[in-house]
Amino acid sequence: MKTTKNKRKNCVASRIGRLVGRFFIWFGVTFLILLIGSYIFLYFVNKGPSKRIRDLFVASAKESSVGGVMADIYLSKEEIDEILAKNNTSEFEEITDIAMIKTRTSENEGEVSEEINTETDQDPSIDPDGDGIDIFDVHGDTYKGKMMVVYDPSRVKVATLDYYDYDAPGLTLPKLVEKYDCVAGINGGKYDDEIGLGTGGMPEGVVFSEGVLRFGDPESSYDVYGFTKDDVLVVGRMSAGYAMSIGVRDAVSFGPALIVNGKSAKYSGSGSGLNPRSAIGQRENGDVLLLVIEGRQPSSLGATMGDLITIMEEFGAVNAANLDGGMSSSMVYNNEEIVSSCTLGNRAMPTAFVVEKR
Repeated sequence: MKTTKNKRKNCVASRIGRLVGRFFIWFGVTFLILLIGSYIFLYFVNKGPSKRIRDLFVASAKESSVGGVMADIYLSKEEIDEILAKNNTSEFEEITDIAMIKTRTSENEGEVSEEINTETDQDPSIDPDGDGIDIFDVHGDTYKGKMMVVYDPSRVKVATLDYYDYDAPGLTLPKLVEKYDCVAGINGGKYDDEIGLGTGGMPEGVVFSEGVLRFGDPESSYDVYGFTKDDVLVVGRMSAGYAMSIGVRDAVSFGPALIVNGKSAKYSGSGSGLNPRSAIGQRENGDVLLLVIEGRQPSSLGATMGDLITIMEEFGAVNAANLDGGMSSSMVYNNEEIVSSCTLGNRAMPTAFVVEKR
């Protein structure tokens, strides 16, 4: 009897062993096929007959924290540099002329216009919903996203962490919006994220939040994108000390500038690759434009810098700048993340542009 039971146990164990062995063989063969297939596909993308597709792929990959290796495997540094030189955006030497912007607040300072609703301080014909924010869908051949228009620029500020640390985690966009008790927001400036392993706890460049220089050296120069105490979006390269002298209250760093004083940046090729993007802009009347493009998804591959410039022009921006992109690109409105480019969960970050409740 025991012998029969032992035989059955051995038979079951043998069957399980064969099934497990077959599974690992299947898994190994499948993985090898996928690996070889990916290598051949990327080889033809980088070495194939279409230089346009190659250039777009290389420009897209090199903007990613970890994706650049997909181009490095097949192309030399000289070849990559040549491709990037053909697809870039020029740098501006000038900065925002603050006098160009006439916000509705400054136009009506000292008097109350009959056209303004004194309960909301907002022209009802401009904002029929009455919350001071409108959301518009944007789309192109390779992308989709949303443009948030905030009609009162004084409501837009930089949310940030209590302290910065390479080893401490940052906060996700929903958490930053919640921390400042705001109604909306998009991701902000650059931060330490080497090969995609950053914790989101350490910004790079400059950080101004609510009138305080939170990060950066007053004597050093940075790309500064943010608002003055008069609610004017400043775009340009300057020292943190100069930014303080002109009254910058909330700002971050990234780049490049897209539009300065009504002049759009010049770019070669596509200006960059296809990637998730975020950008900030302002109309001449002070309206703030917050743009987020989804990317790296079947329904939205992403946008180029040229696409961002075109969208900002269509929405009437006279000053605009590119913010951090990639998997950080996201938009929150009324406790809902309405745009996200990260399929692995919300990314932690040190800064965000948020919109105060009315």
